Amino acid sequence: MKIRIGMGFDVHRLEAGRELWLGGLQIAHTHGLVGHSDADVLIHALCDALLGAASLRDIGVHFPDTDPQYQGIDSKILLRNTVALIRKEGYEIGNVDATICAERPKLSPYIPAMQKCLAEVMDTALENISIKATTTEKLGFTGREEGITAYAVALIEK
Repeated sequence: MKIRIGMGFDVHRLEAGRELWLGGLQIAHTHGLVGHSDADVLIHALCDALLGAASLRDIGVHFPDTDPQYQGIDSKILLRNTVALIRKEGYEIGNVDATICAERPKLSPYIPAMQKCLAEVMDTALENISIKATTTEKLGFTGREEGITAYAVALIEK
């Protein structure tokens, strides 16, 4: 058996009056993330972790923000396509572990639903999806609520 790990990171800025999408869920908040797609930082970090583990470069190579077909796209589609890419190379998901950094809204109540959504999109067991949320204790741009970041690691097996 061959195992590989990958790491992903994403950041998007917050803007008033936009929808907030995280982990495939729309979350009620006064601000939402700005991006070419729905700007779901958690899914984007997961895509990069999976692609990196399979040595398939990054999300921008496969789904460029210069391509109009990805304008406003649901990031769950990008994640589903990413999983198909790694499976085409003969890999299966071992597990993923992710952390979202945001001051508000408090994300803990949404995490079980995010895990369920992502497990379904990735066609893997719920136990293979770990999501955590934290703040930056009001430090930096996330602490000033200017944006949200997400970090992810993925283990894949062949």
